[in-house]
Amino acid sequence: MKVFITGSSGLIGSELVTFFDSRATRVIGVDNNMRADFFGPEGDTTWNLQRLRQSTRRFVHHQLDIRDRKGLSDLFKREGPFDMIVHCAAQPSHDLAARRPFDDFDVNATGTLNVLEMTRQHCPDAVFVFMSTNKVYGDAPNELPLKELDRRWDYARPEDYQGVTEAMRIDRTKHSIFGASKVAADVVTQEYGRYFGMKTHCLRGGCLTGPNHSGVELHGFLSYLVKTQLSGKTYRIYGYKGKQVRDNIHSFDVARAIEEIYANPRCGEVYNMGGGRANSCSILEAFDMVEELTGKKMQYEYLDQPRVGDHICYISDLTGFQKHYPKWSVTKELDNIFREMISAWNVRLR
Repeated sequence: MKVFITGSSGLIGSELVTFFDSRATRVIGVDNNMRADFFGPEGDTTWNLQRLRQSTRRFVHHQLDIRDRKGLSDLFKREGPFDMIVHCAAQPSHDLAARRPFDDFDVNATGTLNVLEMTRQHCPDAVFVFMSTNKVYGDAPNELPLKELDRRWDYARPEDYQGVTEAMRIDRTKHSIFGASKVAADVVTQEYGRYFGMKTHCLRGGCLTGPNHSGVELHGFLSYLVKTQLSGKTYRIYGYKGKQVRDNIHSFDVARAIEEIYANPRCGEVYNMGGGRANSCSILEAFDMVEELTGKKMQYEYLDQPRVGDHICYISDLTGFQKHYPKWSVTKELDNIFREMISAWNVRLR
């Protein structure tokens, strides 16, 4: 099996490189460290690329921008055909997208189209997985009735207990510019499956996390929270009393899900991919957990203005994916995720 991964120095991309290095005959990764351009030195993923080069045997890195259509075409001709393509490269920030809308759309939407079309031209039988986002739903999840608890918001109706399903609408809702570019990428990925009959899959991620995340304030909830706490810096809460909820999934469990897809691919599918209710927490609850594990008090300030299009309570209903792939389940519990990230950041902050 030959695997092609975009955004291979990022959180999910690097996890996939490591995961498939022991399973594939060859792993080709592309990454141009655009995260450093987007987020500055704290977003730089060079350290992660160096880690991969030292720890893998079958991984080959290419410094390539997915907006470079000719460069992608040449790479597919030279290194392909591929059996599986996982597209992780993205501009991931709401706030940054509003300041740099052309860069956001060119990377997220046009870049996805470039990778899809190269796949269609050079290896149309490949299994294609696109790392989409729950932000394709915009703020429609906020219309679900909620109840306010002591440390979190939660769904008020029993039928919503497991969270948001893939039936949630993706239009007539405020997405942020980032969400809109990811909608375009999500829909065109589906269309390459439905129209061209390719094996395309969209994974609409909740909070994807893990110890190899270069978390920054604009992107990377748990990673940035842990880094801020260990550094003794101040964390900013934006609205909703700090009770906004996210479900968190470790990058290893995402890799396991993609392995299941490869073994039994479908056509033009869409799945929510997150930690589910068991791995959900609010910002305040995350403070509690990291304080208990480190013995340090969390310093924070509160701004009574939520981010545009932000979710108040978002939990991924995993029923759809588990129906098609019953062998898969979340294996990394929230406590374990926190412990791994604390350990990783303690090393990186030395």
